[in-house]
Amino acid sequence: MDHGIRLLGHKRATVKAVEFAQRLKSGGAPPLIDVRSGIEFKHGHILGAIHAPALKILLKSAYLPEDKNAELVITCEHGPRAHRTQRILSLLGYRNTTLLEGHMYG
Repeated sequence: MDHGIRLLGHKRATVKAVEFAQRLKSGGAPPLIDVRSGIEFKHGHILGAIHAPALKILLKSAYLPEDKNAELVITCEHGPRAHRTQRILSLLGYRNTTLLEGHMYG
């Protein structure tokens, strides 16, 4: 799970798609933040995902949990937007973010 990549002094953790799917099925999954465009999100997304592109997060118009210590999993189509959004969330005080490994393609 932990690849040892540093993010503003914190390790960047990942969760495998299979593990996240199991957590979803059991009802124990943290909120999933989908940072893709509106068109991509409408075309298909993981059930229950919160649509929150980076710009909406920066403008504080995205729904995000108020608890900045709550676990959040971030996904996009290939990865760069998820990494960027994880940095933004960290700057906004979110300390427990995880990237979905494999992104939308699992």
